[in-house]
Amino acid sequence: MHQFNLKSSFKPTGDQPQAIKKLTENINNGIKHQTLLGITGSGKTYTASSVIQNIQKPVLILSPNKTLAAQLFAEFKNFFPQNEIKFFISFYDYYQPEAYLPSTDTYISKDSKINKYIEELRHDAVTSLLNRNDVIIIASVSAIYDVGSPENFNKASFTININDKFTRSELAKHLVAIHYSLKNLNLSDSSFFRYRENIIEVFLPNGLEIIEIELEKNKIKSISKKYNNLQNQNKDFLNIKNKTDFSKQRLETFTFYPTKLFITDKEKLDLSILNIKKELKERLLILKKQKKNTEYFRLKSRINRDIEMLQSTGYCEGIENYSRHLSFKQQGDPPFTLLDYYHFRFGNDFLLFIDESHISIPQIQGMYNGNYVRKSTLVEYGFRLPSAIDNRPLKFQEFEKIVPQTIFMSATPRDYEIKKSENNIVEQLIRPTGILDPEIIVKPCKDQIPDLIKEIEKQIKNKDKTLVLTLTKFSAEDLSTFLQNKNIKTKYLHSDIKPLERPKILNDLRSGKIDVLIGINLLREGLDLPEVSLIAILDADKEGFLRNKTSLLQSIGRVARNTEGRAILYADTLTDSIKETIKETNRRREHQKEHNKKNKIIAKTIKKSIDKTFIDEEIDFNKKHSKEVLVYLEKELQKSIENWDFEKSAELRDKIKELKQKTD
Repeated sequence: MHQFNLKSSFKPTGDQPQAIKKLTENINNGIKHQTLLGITGSGKTYTASSVIQNIQKPVLILSPNKTLAAQLFAEFKNFFPQNEIKFFISFYDYYQPEAYLPSTDTYISKDSKINKYIEELRHDAVTSLLNRNDVIIIASVSAIYDVGSPENFNKASFTININDKFTRSELAKHLVAIHYSLKNLNLSDSSFFRYRENIIEVFLPNGLEIIEIELEKNKIKSISKKYNNLQNQNKDFLNIKNKTDFSKQRLETFTFYPTKLFITDKEKLDLSILNIKKELKERLLILKKQKKNTEYFRLKSRINRDIEMLQSTGYCEGIENYSRHLSFKQQGDPPFTLLDYYHFRFGNDFLLFIDESHISIPQIQGMYNGNYVRKSTLVEYGFRLPSAIDNRPLKFQEFEKIVPQTIFMSATPRDYEIKKSENNIVEQLIRPTGILDPEIIVKPCKDQIPDLIKEIEKQIKNKDKTLVLTLTKFSAEDLSTFLQNKNIKTKYLHSDIKPLERPKILNDLRSGKIDVLIGINLLREGLDLPEVSLIAILDADKEGFLRNKTSLLQSIGRVARNTEGRAILYADTLTDSIKETIKETNRRREHQKEHNKKNKIIAKTIKKSIDKTFIDEEIDFNKKHSKEVLVYLEKELQKSIENWDFEKSAELRDKIKELKQKTD
């Protein structure tokens, strides 16, 4: 059995030893909920890693947004380089859900752009859960949405062993049944297989590994896994998209899982389709009685089209809307989520960490209602069957019922976490670096932009970085343009920026490519930016969600990794939130000063390396290996021309052209 193996040059300091000890004891004593109240920069991630090392149980970590999830993923990969650290967030770069607006008779079809890479990471996370015990999955609230039945997914898998009797066509039949496709050449894709004499190469859904099956006299002679050599050079394997430069690992056995999470076997699929037809018939009778002719014919044509696709391919667009039938659940039953995969494999014997719980918990609480309103309208007007409503996120009460032992992590826990944890609040108010909470300076709103520019110029002169918080996306973009026109290197960061691009923007700030980063909400929680010594909060007296005590404390915490950390609040009025923020900050500062004096600690700014992002790793690798890939493709092109295979030649020519453009 694989064990968690924490690798770190850090040693527990400050409040960390007592926090690690108390959290571990509470878990061993069966405490269901506890809270790690850790200020920014106190090392909550290291504390959590130490607890994981002590407890040795599989872990799910919920993060409130994709930016923080990506940061946590990188941190845990560094702490546990030999273990299975996986990433599970929404795979949409863009998502417009299916909806209908009765007031204008406007149907909005589902429109989305799926990020293939994130889809591969999600699949890799799920299959790791079914194969390993030393798994940590960092997930967004996507973890509470329907992902299909773990039982069906596991049952559809098939295992091969050396000396098993298989013909080439029998293996192909098994692979096609779980949605692998046959292709001759596609170096940039996944979930397919191809033939090479007596060898079958299967490109796994994670996009990075190939299983090579060698046949001899209708028996499996050997099984090999080919994987990228960079994995052995302490690189992040999941960041590398190229499939050249492989080395081999010999295997005795291997299990293939379906390429899609929503899956059911043929026998169950036939029964599911009968149930869909039955529901359709019942719904059509109701619409007919209500004399809703438009809705009647609309529903009939749409559902029958989906049924035809399910019968012929076992899949259809929007298959998730039939999840209740495919999973044989009753009306109103909770959906299968990532949590169910944990329960399927480990029962209740795993840990849940909810990071920045003051944000994550309200998110989880609010997901169901918005989904229900939208789906109900689609059902009423004949776009979906009533069972589509059960393709949904978990209700909060359902979520509470299935969570295992849970640790809430926040610098500003809400009443919910405090009440749930009862007396099990573990404080971590001391930073290992000895840095105090930032000094708070209040300035008037009048002329806040000219004053801000003066402060930024001082920062640039000292080679320090600055964060600026506005109230809207428009104002963030507008201010960014204004500062750029003043020759200040500036970028903005908000929810419209693609998830995998956000860490790159943060690295640009840290590395000096930009001096100022402007945001709204994404710059509040958890970001680790030691080079930033000033945060400026514009219109700090506009009382509301973005300027309440919790938000202000979280925002100010962004500069708590630098000894020169300051927070400027532009406000004409000292609101209750500002007063409470100043009071709590001063309380913490006094506690920290006393600790430093007692232990003769001299504060020092955190020095942290700038890790490469998903995008940087992929670009570097492609540049390094582009010549080898081009040589290979050009040889294949020449062969196809000599064999008069002009269709393959055209495909190869396009790939060569695309690769040259990417690496110029």
